[in-house]
Amino acid sequence: MSTALQIPGYVAGTWAVDPVHSSVEFSVRHMMVSKVRGRFTEFSGSLVTAENPLESTVTAAIDLTSINTNNDQRDAHIRSKDFFDVETFPEMTYRSTGLRADGDDFVVSGELTLHGVTREVPLKLELNGFGPDAYGGTRAGFSATATISRNDFGIDIAMPMDGGGVVVGDKVQIFLEIQAVLQQG
Repeated sequence: MSTALQIPGYVAGTWAVDPVHSSVEFSVRHMMVSKVRGRFTEFSGSLVTAENPLESTVTAAIDLTSINTNNDQRDAHIRSKDFFDVETFPEMTYRSTGLRADGDDFVVSGELTLHGVTREVPLKLELNGFGPDAYGGTRAGFSATATISRNDFGIDIAMPMDGGGVVVGDKVQIFLEIQAVLQQG
């Protein structure tokens, strides 16, 4: 049995990310005692599901100026040269380089470019399904997670705390909930 036949409702084609029904979120350790969560409100992406699912690809772009952590002062600081330096690096991009099965799920190999630095970042991918939408189109849903080191991307601001530890942790967890629409023609 081919892999495509093992994925219920699988549809090969080119898909556009629906930003209204998708989210790009993150969390990072704050002051060694909790996590701050945030999201990006402006992003785009394209997926190509191939006849052989393991040959599928994805590209995405995230507008770093659209960060929202529910605190305007913190968001302005993250946009500054201390962190993202959005005047120089306004966008974060991702380009897949491979896909492999991992049990019932998948791992997307890919290159994340952030702050002028490109690093290999694998995404743990859960395929949520394919189906019709209310507008006569077809939709697909995916969930993905990753963990990156901000230091690996040259975002190495050190904000030590009295008594040890740092204000902002190095590890950043990424959470993607993606709904994509099949493009016609």
